[in-house]
Amino acid sequence: MLFLIEYDRPSGQIVSFRAFDNSHTSKADDARLDLELGLRKQGIEREVVLLEAPSEDALRITHSRYFKNLSELMRAL
Repeated sequence: MLFLIEYDRPSGQIVSFRAFDNSHTSKADDARLDLELGLRKQGIEREVVLLEAPSEDALRITHSRYFKNLSELMRAL
């Protein structure tokens, strides 16, 4: 699975989250580019990432900083 995440660093919040089947790599890449260009055109600075993981549950483990707040991350240490 491919996961497109729009993340607002100052608030520590996911703004948008989309999942794509691995067979839709081009569609996911296009969506990432469209999102980045749209944000730039609006003058909005956000982190945009396209990640691959076997499942959303696996992604939540490997990239927990997108899904947990600061206190949850500190407790995990």
